Parts: sequence; structure tokens; C-alpha cells
Amino acid sequence: MLFYDSVGPNPRVVRVFAAERGVELPSTKVDLRGGENRQSPFMAKNPSGQLPALELDNGLVLAEITAICEYLDEIGPAGKSLIGSTPIERAETRMWVRRIDLNILEPLANGFRFAEGLKLFAPRIRTIPAAAPDLKLLAQEKLVWLNGLMAGRTYVCGDRLTLADILLFVFVEFGASVGQPLDPANANIAALIERMKARPSAAA
Repeated sequence: MLFYDSVGPNPRVVRVFAAERGVELPSTKVDLRGGENRQSPFMAKNPSGQLPALELDNGLVLAEITAICEYLDEIGPAGKSLIGSTPIERAETRMWVRRIDLNILEPLANGFRFAEGLKLFAPRIRTIPAAAPDLKLLAQEKLVWLNGLMAGRTYVCGDRLTLADILLFVFVEFGASVGQPLDPANANIAALIERMKARPSAAA
């Protein structure tokens, strides 16, 4: 298999996940800033023109980070699943992945795309600059909401490290780098971020 990697938080989620899961990820870099992902050779592999993507040995290309991570979890070496080892655990992980993705990651990322990242993204996607401040505020409000729910928990799903934690970690760090820092009052999430930063996978 071959991982199509680039700058940005989405590819990093997969790299961190693979490192945690012990999966070797042969990769090639795609020049996102230069628009290589919007050229026909890459578009033939991933019609959405987005990164990352994972090309399997049979030619199938997976192009959504949750799908890629779940696949890597399935093929990874024997060990602790980052999705879940029982139907209940898997359902709980997927519930939190969906909540974090829709309520925090999407508004945070679009807040960046429609403001600080506008010059890069305006020629590529429909942008709504007037929406950027509200999108950023939505992400911050949901971080406060999640922070309250995480009281007494080591990870989002209690004592289990999962994809939900990796998503949150990578995007909170990304937000801090593009003018959307985590409010220190969100002490439960801040503690999780510090735990994640201390893990070897954080360097992936």
C-alpha cells in the first residue's frame, strides 16, 4: 500500500494513528500548497482532490481519514485496537469520532479555510469568509462542552485511547497554530493534549 501524505492536520491524524497502531506506512508526499492534489494524476486516484489517501495493493484508494484509520486498525498487528475490541467499544468510539468531527473539527478547519487560509483555499473550494468568526466560535463552544464531559476521564472514551483522542489532539494543536488556541480553562482537554504530546506517536 502507499500513503499519499501532505501538510495539514488530516494526514497527520493518519500518521499518528498508524504509529500508535504499529503499522508501517510507506508514503509519498503530495504538494498540497502547489495544488498537485488538484491535478489529473492525483484526481484519478481520489476524485475529491483531498488529502490524505491510501492506495491499497489491489488498486482501491481510501480517501477519508476515519475509513483509512479503521482499515489500518483492522490490518494492524495483534494488540489494543484504537477503535474497539467489542461491539460496544466500537460504537462508543464511532459516536465520539462523529461528535468531535462534526462539532469541533469541521468548524475549526473551515474557520481557518475561510479566514487565515483564504488565499490558498478560495480558488479551490467555495469559501464563506463572513462565516469564519462564527465557525471559530462554534468550535470553541463545543470544546467547552466536551471539556465538561471529560471530567474524571483519562481519554474521551474513559480509559481507552482511541481515534477520537487522536483527532482531538491533532486538530487542537492545529488550531493553536492558526489563531484558534485552546482556552486554558478547558483543563480536562488541556491535560489530554499534554498526555498525547508525551506519546512517541506525537512526532509522526
